[in-house]
Amino acid sequence: MNLIPAEYYTNIYYQFLLLMMLFVIIQGGIKLEASQNLNVKKALGFFIFIIILFYIGLRPLNYRFGDMIIYDRQFQTYASGAPLKIEKDALFEYFKFSTAQVATSSVFFFLCSILYLVPLYLACKKFFKDYWFYGFFMLVISFSFWTYGTNGLRNGIATSIFLYGLSKDKKFVVLTILFASTFIHKSMLLPLFGYVATLVYNNSKAYFYLWLACIPLSLALGGFFTNFFMTVGVVEEKAVEGYLGEFNQAAEGVELNVGFRWDFLVYSASGVFAGWYYVFKKKYQDKLYLQLLNIFLFSNAFWVLVIRANYSNRLAYLSWFMLGIIIIYPLIKNKFFESQHQVIVRIILAYFAFTYIMNVFVYKL
Repeated sequence: MNLIPAEYYTNIYYQFLLLMMLFVIIQGGIKLEASQNLNVKKALGFFIFIIILFYIGLRPLNYRFGDMIIYDRQFQTYASGAPLKIEKDALFEYFKFSTAQVATSSVFFFLCSILYLVPLYLACKKFFKDYWFYGFFMLVISFSFWTYGTNGLRNGIATSIFLYGLSKDKKFVVLTILFASTFIHKSMLLPLFGYVATLVYNNSKAYFYLWLACIPLSLALGGFFTNFFMTVGVVEEKAVEGYLGEFNQAAEGVELNVGFRWDFLVYSASGVFAGWYYVFKKKYQDKLYLQLLNIFLFSNAFWVLVIRANYSNRLAYLSWFMLGIIIIYPLIKNKFFESQHQVIVRIILAYFAFTYIMNVFVYKL
């Protein structure tokens, strides 16, 4: 029995993040590299990781969590003896089927929570070493993080595994993990193509120009691009309608109206501006960061072309899942300012403020 009513579940999550944000602000005056700061941040980070893992993993089965209802129905079908049926996303489908043979749906959703959180934790540990808290915290306070841990489960797990793959050193291992993520949610082919593109050409200037060019193209020919990508199968209209038509999509954390989403574009532009500032203004050169940034720009540029679609938040997430890392990475790896830690805290606060205001006051989740 869940002690927290489902209607309060999401709001409590954001209040918890607000409390954690206050702890981060309090320590902002301590030097970033000070042991006093790092020891507290490691403990705080692990505490946040455990709380979110269990809070998401043990949430009640409720329509407020959107796709969770769909997955439970499919799980119960397998549990009642239905044979494995793979039409798409074979790896996730087999995971769902095999879990249904030995466990309850509650265990299945907890395992989904593990698959969502653990890869992010491991990726941040690899990217940032002793400073992993900052990367991980940026991810969990991201605008769509909660949504894809409780509603768009396949997409959320796939993006987490994709980010984990990017943290590996050997290209063969990276490609294997990234390719595996496409069998959890085939939309990951888009960032996978972005990764392959960076192996061929990793000059950020070209990717910035691509992103900028997509804005007037979308304004002028947005309908054409949306229809074109639906025609060639890049965007599956039936699948999207199946996701968005049956349940109250308040769980998406977004109003699903058709039109050019300037609000989404501004949110995406925060990552674009951050990348431009580090790479061109501060002349920051880090091969891995440039690759992450270029994958983000590549994937987000595609979304800009189809921004008018009423499901565009799901397409936007194919780049948004990296946004927190794109903004914070150089600040952890390189010193740009005398009071670097205070700058980092201000940026985290601004990033969190957007998430908190949009989800708590605008969308009132």
